[in-house]
Amino acid sequence: MNKSIIISIFTLGIIFNSFAQDKYLNKVQTLDSTIETLYEVISGAAGEKRNWELFKYLFTNDAQLIPSGPNEEGKIGYRVMSPSQYVETSGSWLEENGFFEKEIYRVTESFGSLTHIFSTYESYRSEADEKPFTRGINSIQLMKDKERWWVVNIYWTGERDDNPIPEKYLPKD
Repeated sequence: MNKSIIISIFTLGIIFNSFAQDKYLNKVQTLDSTIETLYEVISGAAGEKRNWELFKYLFTNDAQLIPSGPNEEGKIGYRVMSPSQYVETSGSWLEENGFFEKEIYRVTESFGSLTHIFSTYESYRSEADEKPFTRGINSIQLMKDKERWWVVNIYWTGERDDNPIPEKYLPKD
């Protein structure tokens, strides 16, 4: 292959990659749009495909998703996943069973480029469900650079009889 063809292919690759990334840039311009997109992209009816490309776009390259809770013996533990591992382990279940996660309350703390959100959520099997099948709190760490917001980590745990959500993390009537 001659040098000009290689340069042309390389240039087209850069342009295509830039276009692919820019198509989602409006989803991560504000803190609110980033969190809304995070919840929307995992939610959908049974049989509905999710946009896993957009899901992965929300995160830094080394982001971690960390679910925690009791094991069969009741001991609290956690596991660490990358966004790709989350898609591999949970993606098909979400699409097959239907899953809607909705933020019901948020506490936000920021300093410089660092933002931490305690995001209380409710999970439903369908949009028609009146009662959630589970609730919990997502602890979301984000970073703001000059162009956009990035999700750095999400560490979460569900509500249980022995671990109710404190009133200060629930909506005020």
